[in-house]
Amino acid sequence: MQSDQIKQGVERAPNRSLLYALGLTKEDMDRPLIGIVSSYNEIVPGHMNLDKIADAVKMGILEAGGYPVLFPAIAVCDGIAMGHVGMKYSLVTRDLIADSTEAMAIAHQFDGLVMIPNCDKNVPGLLMAAARVNVPTVFVSGGPMLAGRLSDGRRTCLSHMFEAVGAYKAGTMDEDGVRDYEENACPSCGSCSGMYTANSMNCLCEAIGMALPGNGTIPGVYSARLRLAKKAGRQVMEMVRRNIRPRDIMTEAAFRNAETVDMALGCSTNTMLHLPAIAHEAGITIDLNMSNEISSRTPNLCHLAPAGDTFMEDLEQAGGVSAVMKELADAGLLDTSLMTVTGKTVAENIQNARNLDENIIRPLSRPYSVTGGIAVLFGNLAPDGCVVKQSAVAASMMVHEGPARVFDSEDDAIAAIYDRKIVPGDVVVIRYEGPRGGPGMREMLNPTSAIVGMGLGESVALITDGRFSGATRGASIGHVSPEAAAGGNIALVKEGDLIAINIPEHTITLKVSDEELNARREQWVCPEPKIKTGYLARYAKMVSSADKGAVLS
Repeated sequence: MQSDQIKQGVERAPNRSLLYALGLTKEDMDRPLIGIVSSYNEIVPGHMNLDKIADAVKMGILEAGGYPVLFPAIAVCDGIAMGHVGMKYSLVTRDLIADSTEAMAIAHQFDGLVMIPNCDKNVPGLLMAAARVNVPTVFVSGGPMLAGRLSDGRRTCLSHMFEAVGAYKAGTMDEDGVRDYEENACPSCGSCSGMYTANSMNCLCEAIGMALPGNGTIPGVYSARLRLAKKAGRQVMEMVRRNIRPRDIMTEAAFRNAETVDMALGCSTNTMLHLPAIAHEAGITIDLNMSNEISSRTPNLCHLAPAGDTFMEDLEQAGGVSAVMKELADAGLLDTSLMTVTGKTVAENIQNARNLDENIIRPLSRPYSVTGGIAVLFGNLAPDGCVVKQSAVAASMMVHEGPARVFDSEDDAIAAIYDRKIVPGDVVVIRYEGPRGGPGMREMLNPTSAIVGMGLGESVALITDGRFSGATRGASIGHVSPEAAAGGNIALVKEGDLIAINIPEHTITLKVSDEELNARREQWVCPEPKIKTGYLARYAKMVSSADKGAVLS
């Protein structure tokens, strides 16, 4: 056992004395030492129940002959951090989580790990750590939130809440209407109820093979979630016995499977940051061109919020991620020979899966679209690519051309939108919000929700070198690479320049000649960093571009 490094031999007597101080017995010393990485805290709704999940995992580990040891991981609630300086600290926690988990796991020589994440950066951060540490590891998340219900009975969710603020600013909703959303949009613990980033990544944990079936969709308030946690505790012991490690599971083929499921589900555009970063830790390179290739052959089968009016609990009732994977596998779109944390192959995991509601999971014979939920666009405005959730774009905005309305920060853009300075046809450009320029690559849910809430969702596009929440809908194009702070062409856009967007053709074009762009570049001076001290300043110096996953060098 790896933990023998701290438990065996006279030389390790000092180490054992400290284990005895923890309450271990001599008999416990002979058990595999299993670390439980719990992201429990009392500020993130998706994490408030993780203490119960951890207790269930402990029971499973003990029943299967291991000794469980709990240690923490941090997590930020993106919704609470939204709209102020706190959002700069969201994406950057992904690397803090990976680094600190790596340090804890290796310093204490655990034989196996159970990761308990739930929210946006917490899931990919722990996946990155799992790939680095490479000891037998199982993921079990806290589960999604139930959908809300307004006073008139309509179902709702967090994305509707943000859009309600835009409707209030437009004069189409009063304060009582906003309060109805405020008090009812988020009715339980769990990761917010739509196919936002947290739920996207928890579903992809299944698709990539690192979580048991049901991980992505069993609601956090269901007792089935506790039963799944017990199974995860038992299963990590089986993985230790069989020496099945994350890098045996997270292969290049597994990442292709994950992106295929991503396209079918209509996941958050943030997956285009996280999957490359996780693959990087596993020694695998995946790029945005691969995403377009997979999207071109993968139908979009689900329209959960914000793309549609169904929610994670509906996907669970329809058969969950396994049912989606079965639809794809039957069409030959997945590699079903791959090993997973169940100790079985993908084929074995999904052999009994069934699509129980073809209105929630459409069959391949009648998909929402013949291509996947995400598209990557290229052109002189984004030579290295940019990303849009095409499944959440209105048909009228799939091809659009309009004048640029240029803002050097999210805050300035929101003020202009609320002041009704943005009109139909405009292309809002928000720059210097990328990984380096932000720093931290803030999510732009406030401006995108304001655009939709004010009735401009089918006539205005938004382009940024920042990123979007999974709750964003509309012609919202993010991750523009190279970013403005790195001298990308988005830094050279001037007010009124025409920008042409063609999502079906995967193009985005700034209609300015090369000669004019070269002249502008000669005059361009990179602004002073917005933050010059602390972790964000260090992050800005080390972070790569969005198309590379915003990984640290």
